[in-house]
Amino acid sequence: MRFTEYEALSFDCYGTLINWEAGIAAVLGPWARSRRLTLNDEQLLTAYSAHQATAEAEHPTELYPDILARSLRALGDELGAAVSDADAAALATSVPVWPAFEDSHDALAMLGTRFKLIILSNVDRDSFAASNTRLGVEFASILTAQDIGSYKPSPRNIAALKAEARRLDINDGKLLHVAQSLFHDHLPAKQAGLPTVWINRRHDRPGWGATPAPPADVTPDAEFPSMAAFAAAVEAE
Repeated sequence: MRFTEYEALSFDCYGTLINWEAGIAAVLGPWARSRRLTLNDEQLLTAYSAHQATAEAEHPTELYPDILARSLRALGDELGAAVSDADAAALATSVPVWPAFEDSHDALAMLGTRFKLIILSNVDRDSFAASNTRLGVEFASILTAQDIGSYKPSPRNIAALKAEARRLDINDGKLLHVAQSLFHDHLPAKQAGLPTVWINRRHDRPGWGATPAPPADVTPDAEFPSMAAFAAAVEAE
């Protein structure tokens, strides 16, 4: 595919631009150790991922901090470990301190000179606003789960993205979706006819981490190990 034929890039944020696994593990790890659980960060993230996906599917209009708290409580129930109100609040309020990947700002800044940039994120407006101070980039449009009333991988979220592209006068077939999660982004995007680029942040690690495995086969149109590598490929074109 030729990237420069596109007019706009839409991005997942958490997992693609913001290191949500590091942010979640920074809370889950101390909680697990305080409850004398022996799971490492990867095991905790894998166990946690199913509960967050369930919470988002069953409570599509809840704000993201409430989803985080609900998911930790469900994880505690599964593991037989207590989750206090303070534990739940620690995860619920942690998004603003989740770190950006080191290459996110520079890659976005370069891509922003060539494309309209859109965010399609599974969080609330306040959480994304805090994260955007770490990214330091202005987006043409920001769509959150709070705006849409559902969480990816719901088809409603991709439909909202396509509608926003039309509002921004992006021509049909000229929007490229860029994301890490095959489960949340690539599968519903491809089912809706959008081309995708996989930023495979976990390329050097086995398993799916904080993201559930996709329930069906999906093949992104291109794959890169980082945003820096993707931006370099665009620049080389």
